[in-house]
Amino acid sequence: MHGPADTKDRPVVMIAEDEFLVALDMSETVEIAGFGIEGPHATVQAAEEALAQVTPDCAVLDINLYDHDVFPLADKLQAAHVPIIFHSAHGQKHDLQERYPDAQLCEKPCPPSQLLDIIRATVKEHETA
Repeated sequence: MHGPADTKDRPVVMIAEDEFLVALDMSETVEIAGFGIEGPHATVQAAEEALAQVTPDCAVLDINLYDHDVFPLADKLQAAHVPIIFHSAHGQKHDLQERYPDAQLCEKPCPPSQLLDIIRATVKEHETA
């Protein structure tokens, strides 16, 4: 749908989501809010390939993608110091906080305005760090 060429000077949000309508809605909402979009990616493999080309300012990750759970990608993002927002109905909050202490959790269903508030705060915090 979108990619690095669409980002210009805007902060880039990577989206990894395998539910087409959720991914489309989230991408449009985030882009309308002024962010560049990397994705959406329905598989860990596609997101990892994108990560090899561009480092986003934050990533919104569904935990279960078509090909695998998202943790290998989350590990790579964490190693690259990319802030992570888990956007999932399947998250075990305690387990996620233990493994990814700096990550945010936005449980589905989540109002778009709440997700945008979390993205804005995460990007702002990352820019000032």
